Amino acid sequence: MRKLTGSYHSFFYLYVIAIGVFHLYTAVFGNYEAYLQRMIHLTLVFPLAFCFFPATGTSPVDRPTWLDLFLAFLSLLPGICGVLCYEDISMRMVQVSEVAPLYFWMALLLTGLLLEATRRVVGLPLMLVAVFFGAYMYWGHLVPGVMQGMAFSLDEIAELLYLTDEGIFSIPLGVSATFVIIFLIFGGFLEKSGIGEYFMRFAQAFAGTTPGGPAKIAVVSSCLFGSISGSAVANVYGTGTFTIPLMKRIGYPSHFAGAVEAVASSGGQIMPPVMGAGAFIMASLLGIPFKTIVIAATLPAILYYVTLFLMVHLRAVKIGLRGLSAEELPSRKKVIKGLYNLIPIGVLVFMLLTGSTPMRSAVCGIVLAWVISLFNRESRMGPRQVLDAIYTGTRHITVVAIACAAAGIIVGSVSLTGVGFKFVGLVTSLAQGVPFAALMMIMVVSLILGMGLPTVGAYILAAALGVPALANLGFEPLASHLFVFYFAIISAITPPVALAAYAASSVAGSEPNRTGLQAMRLGVLAFVVPFAFCYDPGLLLCGTWVQNSLAVLGGLSGAVAFGVALEGYLFTPLSLPVRIVLIIAAVACFTPFVGVKLGGIGVVLISALMSKAKRGRSGERFNHVPHENRSLS
Repeated sequence: MRKLTGSYHSFFYLYVIAIGVFHLYTAVFGNYEAYLQRMIHLTLVFPLAFCFFPATGTSPVDRPTWLDLFLAFLSLLPGICGVLCYEDISMRMVQVSEVAPLYFWMALLLTGLLLEATRRVVGLPLMLVAVFFGAYMYWGHLVPGVMQGMAFSLDEIAELLYLTDEGIFSIPLGVSATFVIIFLIFGGFLEKSGIGEYFMRFAQAFAGTTPGGPAKIAVVSSCLFGSISGSAVANVYGTGTFTIPLMKRIGYPSHFAGAVEAVASSGGQIMPPVMGAGAFIMASLLGIPFKTIVIAATLPAILYYVTLFLMVHLRAVKIGLRGLSAEELPSRKKVIKGLYNLIPIGVLVFMLLTGSTPMRSAVCGIVLAWVISLFNRESRMGPRQVLDAIYTGTRHITVVAIACAAAGIIVGSVSLTGVGFKFVGLVTSLAQGVPFAALMMIMVVSLILGMGLPTVGAYILAAALGVPALANLGFEPLASHLFVFYFAIISAITPPVALAAYAASSVAGSEPNRTGLQAMRLGVLAFVVPFAFCYDPGLLLCGTWVQNSLAVLGGLSGAVAFGVALEGYLFTPLSLPVRIVLIIAAVACFTPFVGVKLGGIGVVLISALMSKAKRGRSGERFNHVPHENRSLS
């Protein structure tokens, strides 16, 4: 992303603020009709794709070229045409009214520019996927076999993409135009008001002095930041530049330090209440209240971080690492006195859970963040700081908006051609009626999509193709959506294209693939829990109180068992047979069968008591291996 200078910076600073103010206005006083709101949103954001993101690696990094400015101007034309002709467009009868030449050429211009913007902003993979699905609409009838499509004219394709809310201006772009941009602005206010910095101080004060303190700081701070930022890679660079050097300083190997930050940052997108942009899209696709997504996602996210936190703690105890000294960290008393900084987040969560709309909740959070800043002399927000907060949040909408608009091409193609139903038939045929086999196939598809696409694009595409297949096999829609959502996210820590792990390795100075494999190990629960909640509604807190209670107990036991087994240490080192038994017990804890679940919980409890008793007999509290001979596997 370019860092503009001079008059270009001044102009686009004001332009981006204007975009933010427009969306704040519609959030407070009401959005326009869906198609018009999305059209205005994309029209305002579109030029930023060409002016903020260079075309090639040799393009200027401090200013747009004349070609960029020309493309930015052209990108305004389809939206201006759509706004001026909105009444005519809204009165058209889809697939009945003739597509006027003006609309056809505007659709062609919009699609072409969107593909180029996608290449610049999001990357080549999503552009190629959008091109493939766009081409399938026209040439799909030539594809042999089960995936053969129907023939559609260019007019029909142009109408779908430009003149309806089922193509480029479909639900994904609608989420970007409403929920996402407001929460990005909220994130900007958290940063400028000092609340974001307070998250880090909070993590430092209460986790920094414990064994492996810096790793725990990374887990807690990245969890808090990641839910708001919605980008694992951005979160790695945002918090990892501080936490990774500290982890290395106290003795963690570089690949382990990078993996901890990558796993913690990636998990932010599954942690309520915000969950990046995915939860808003999920709620819109399912047609259910946002708070339902938040409640369902809470327990799996907690289990994910419990396992990660436990593993970094056990690693520190096993190899004799200590935390930071109290003198290096913020005072706990001062941090406790600053708990009022959490009021905006607390109010946001309360409003979401009591039925307020996400936009209203975010606006209240923005106002409260500004009010809280007035009590802090160092971070008090005057008019300039308020404008900076709006700018900081709004400028990040470009990536989300372009990704959502490009995903609209894919959604439109699936809707028009029925390729989703063909994919359902293909998966059902290959699975031979075995639901677990279908889950494995959808997992692989979601991971592959996520390796080359941002979370939003990967989730939308995986949901369009995979969710109908899972629903056809009897899985609940919410569980099916969360299933593909999880694997679209954890692709960021899954080699061979583990973007978050590779970003962390660049900070840690470690070998990328080794960091990625370690990240997979630390994030093991994210590969297990999605399968579990497809069979056990209690893990999504959607069952009876008995199911929910057993799911919580079994989930916590299973999370502990996985962490202990993979690290090979609890109170004392564990033998290989004990570790294997614990892994089997951990899997049992996540099954929906009550007897098997209780048996797994019992094995975990007995193993913990035996390990503690063994430590008591040996008199060992730590594994005092000389630092130079410690096993770091």
